[in-house]
Order: sequence, then structure tokens, then C-alpha cells
Amino acid sequence: MNPAVEASPRRVALQDMSEQHPAGRSRLTRDLVLYTLARFGLLAGIALLLVLAGVPALVALLLALVVSLPLSVLVPRGLRARVNSGVAETTQRRRAERDRLRAQLRGDQLRGEERDDEG
Repeated sequence: MNPAVEASPRRVALQDMSEQHPAGRSRLTRDLVLYTLARFGLLAGIALLLVLAGVPALVALLLALVVSLPLSVLVPRGLRARVNSGVAETTQRRRAERDRLRAQLRGDQLRGEERDDEG
């Protein structure tokens, strides 16, 4: 590969971002997977109860889907709060990184470094 391409600011910034917060990203991924599994488990549990009560499977699945939607907001409340805070942290981190990169592309950061060298 071309060395100029390998050392491009964008590539370096992306590598920095991927190495910067691996623990936070893995925690958010784990919480998202657990929350999704909890919602599917709730859906499956309600559907199973309805099938055991004698409701046809397709009707039980559709009814379980309608019933599990509002329940999924109430039941895994702590897990949902962790997912929400993880998404908020990721959004804030990405916004700060985007602002830093935009400033760097405008040359704001370079001008600030030149002032420090002169003074």
C-alpha cells in the first residue's frame, strides 16, 4: 500500500478511535445483546403461555408481540437504562471526536500549536 495513504490523518484518527474505548464499546455491545435477548425472551415466554392456554400458535405469537412491546419498556428497566447511558456516552464521545477532527481539518489546532511555539 502507498505510505501516504497509510499515514493519512483520517486513517490515523480512525485507528485512534478504535483503540481509544474498547471497554466501553464492548460493554455497550454486551448490554445491547442482553437487552435484545431479554425482549425476545419476554416475547417467547408470553407466546408460550398463550399456546399452553390453547391459543393457536400464530395468533399467540402476534398477541405476544403486541403485549410484549409495552412490557419490554417496564420489565428490563435497569438493562434499558444501561443501554441508554451507553448510547449517550458513545454519542457524546463521537461528537467530541468529530468536532476535534473538524477543527484539525480547518487548521485550528495547527494555528494554536504555532502560537504556543511563538510565545
